Amino acid sequence: MSNARTGVAKLSVRAQASAARAAARRIALLSNGVRNAVLLDVSKRIEQNTARILAANAKDCKAAQELVRRGKMAEAAFARLRVSKKTISEMVRRLEEVSRLDDPIGIRLLTRQLDDGLTLYKESCPLGVVAVVFESRPDVVPQVAALTFKSGNAVLLKGGAEAAKTNEVLVDLWHEALKRFPDVPAAALTLLQSRSDVMKLLELKREVDLIVPRGSKEFVEYIATNSRVPVLGHGEGICHVYVDRAADLSMANAIVVDAKTQYPAACNSAETLLVHQDVAAEFLPQIAASLTAMGVELRGCGRTRTILREANLKKATDEDWATEYSDLILAIRVVNSLDAALEHIAEYGSLHTEAIVTKDAAAAKRFLNEVDAAGVYHNVSTRFADGYRYGLGSEVGISNSKLHARGPMGMEGLTTYKYKLVGDGHVVGMYERGEKILNPRRLSPNF
Repeated sequence: MSNARTGVAKLSVRAQASAARAAARRIALLSNGVRNAVLLDVSKRIEQNTARILAANAKDCKAAQELVRRGKMAEAAFARLRVSKKTISEMVRRLEEVSRLDDPIGIRLLTRQLDDGLTLYKESCPLGVVAVVFESRPDVVPQVAALTFKSGNAVLLKGGAEAAKTNEVLVDLWHEALKRFPDVPAAALTLLQSRSDVMKLLELKREVDLIVPRGSKEFVEYIATNSRVPVLGHGEGICHVYVDRAADLSMANAIVVDAKTQYPAACNSAETLLVHQDVAAEFLPQIAASLTAMGVELRGCGRTRTILREANLKKATDEDWATEYSDLILAIRVVNSLDAALEHIAEYGSLHTEAIVTKDAAAAKRFLNEVDAAGVYHNVSTRFADGYRYGLGSEVGISNSKLHARGPMGMEGLTTYKYKLVGDGHVVGMYERGEKILNPRRLSPNF
């Protein structure tokens, strides 16, 4: 049963976070086999309860349709809310994939002998309690819960009110599974209930180790600005595809169409297309025809509009270059050179994911080395920026930060490390007095 039905929600947010903290200490001691068994049990329950999940989601979607009609919910957010049989199959598949990943806990990262009989070890360990605050997407629940649990953490989840019924059913299924494992506390997964809970959560720097916000730029910035707990998340995904003068134009067409239309609401979909002036006259009519056929609205710079005069494109402004549409809209700019493309991305990019299409190895190398982003691609759609596609099983979110975790954040982003120093009566005084000398030397991690 969900927190609301079992009465756990009557506890204060601090009390729920404290229970999660106690649960995290127990989860960290579970064997990898037990953690995997829980994940497989949950995946089976989700598959067996497809109708139950779809019924709950239908109620959420019915209520959300009215919000869309009144302009209080974007179509992109509604698209993320909807759950289908395919979505549920993907939930199951990702849980199974996470269960097959190597255990991320207790990995020896370094072994260093400081002196005879004095050895330093650096080993991976869980963060502890992770809170994830998200909007719209119910599939975040199994994805995040799987990664946090597998990596030995407890998790506090707060989804948007628009997905409340779907989220509740998914958490119910987790708690039903946990009842089969007496060593796993129910507080391993807690669903917070109200918007006010989020504000209280942001104050719990002793109980919560990390908050990951997933949603709009404004939402993420609000969490980051008001939190006393460390925050890791991306503010926006303004992703570019640059079609170089040496691009295979057929390949470029396929990549741009995929990057824009495969799932336009995703943060890794392309928002701006940059085209080298030497191929613009040939490529722009081709890509405009392909994208228009897919229902994409095009906005272009002056040179783009001159080439595509008959298409009557809207004029792209500085605001367009700085906008994450999350919709079937694409801004197009013709650039004079690779340098101009790099300058545009440096000015307007969000450090998320950027791609170049080219057969010129030197141009590709420059792009990969000089663009500052979590993901930099050569001849690949930006839509590959995803934890599942990276082989991480799933993702907690995508981080544009350069600290701790960057890009699709899997289990490694949910771990930290500790130093273990093992000696035989060693004290600092003997080294300060010159009786002994530290002589650090690195050994094989498994020593």
